[in-house]
Amino acid sequence: MPTESRTDGTTAARDDTRWLSVDEQRAWGAYIRLAKMLMRQLDRDLQPFGLSTNDYEILVELSEAPGNRLRMTELADRTAQSRSRLSHQISRMELKDLVRREDCEGDKRGTFAVITGRGLATMERVAPSHVDSVRRHFMDHIPADHLGVLTDDYQPILEHLRKIRDRD
Repeated sequence: MPTESRTDGTTAARDDTRWLSVDEQRAWGAYIRLAKMLMRQLDRDLQPFGLSTNDYEILVELSEAPGNRLRMTELADRTAQSRSRLSHQISRMELKDLVRREDCEGDKRGTFAVITGRGLATMERVAPSHVDSVRRHFMDHIPADHLGVLTDDYQPILEHLRKIRDRD
């Protein structure tokens, strides 16, 4: 519980906390459980292919990028990973020959992540199974007329979090 200091050196509980209502707590708890359980299941479904959801997300981003490559900084932003974490992830994926790094011409500090032929082939092989997994565990449980509402509801939260991330 947050506290505030008093002039006499003691502390008191702050009474300006905006506690969650019962409905807010239910929604928050359901979201947390959903996010954790869904990502765990998607990871499980990718394991037979030797991939994690992070691997797959990176391969998707690179396969859809112009020239099948992105600056490491942009890839970190797109995958919501720290640059350090992404660098380690890319190193592991390089060992599997799924991606490679290339220097940026004219920018000695810049580096591109590039999907390899093996990475593209892996995407082609894994994508049908992954899409099926996403459908079975998520999409098939949401009525079609709710998709737009869900997307619209998430947008302000995503924008808020992007602004915070961009400041960091």
